[in-house]
Amino acid sequence: MHLSSLTVDASRFPDAARYPFNLPIFRIPQYLEFGTNITFFAGENGSGKSTLLRALTKRSGIYRWSESLWARSHFNPHEESLSEYLDVAWTGSPKPGAFFSSETYAHMAGLIELWAAGDPKLLDYFGGKSLVEQSHGESFMSFFKSRFTIEGVYFLDEPETALSPKRQIEFVEFLKEQDKSGLAQFIIATHSPLLLGCPNSTIYSFDHAEISKVAYEETGHFKVYRDFLLNRRSGAA
Repeated sequence: MHLSSLTVDASRFPDAARYPFNLPIFRIPQYLEFGTNITFFAGENGSGKSTLLRALTKRSGIYRWSESLWARSHFNPHEESLSEYLDVAWTGSPKPGAFFSSETYAHMAGLIELWAAGDPKLLDYFGGKSLVEQSHGESFMSFFKSRFTIEGVYFLDEPETALSPKRQIEFVEFLKEQDKSGLAQFIIATHSPLLLGCPNSTIYSFDHAEISKVAYEETGHFKVYRDFLLNRRSGAA
């Protein structure tokens, strides 16, 4: 592991009534250890897992690709400042890495295509195929397999968005391979019970007041899918 721990210091928050400091999960100090190469953040929408993932990316000194924001109906000076109240520890020296979100991937892939118009060999770095001419799932996997094999720390926000169940299992196999190499560390916010089933990983649940480690079978996502599949014909979950 490169990144070894994270502390959220709620006592230093400037305004507990404003987002993101008003999220229930941040009302108490939180401490997370990263003891495996693969860590998952799991929880319901609005639980704070993606918010913390993005703040941790920034606090780790890793650039987060983003598009220009549209005009907003109101201004929140604290929206991007959670990272200032996080403390992180590294096993050795800080490592480079990358942030991935499906929200911005299409924009990034389009720019790569534009650059490749001037230098087609650029696509060799992504498997030799245009990222925009592949299906979303194929494009995601091409990007993952080219970018996430390099030593570093990788923060992924719901990477399963464009992946079919079969592709999600393929991604789990990819994560298992990277875990064996020991070069890359992954911290992933997800709703996918398939991804959460990745062996030798740590799962943190955001569904209670304290962010806590849980077993795979205790995650809310596993229980919802299990109950639906077992009771599909009866119409009751």
